[in-house]
Amino acid sequence: MSSMEEANSERHYILLIIAVIIGLVGVYLRFADFKHASAVANVIMAVGVGVGLKAVFTIIK
Repeated sequence: MSSMEEANSERHYILLIIAVIIGLVGVYLRFADFKHASAVANVIMAVGVGVGLKAVFTIIK
């Protein structure tokens, strides 16, 4: 498989969509009303950023 075909693979873009959804869950969780909502939201957003960066760097590679 050539690098262009690999970069255009569906699985990369599905992974990006999952990363965006995880990030949005983290953003909306910031407005939740429980004891450690902000800390949990930060962790979830960090996971979303990690997944997104993994997908982007895999596409670039």
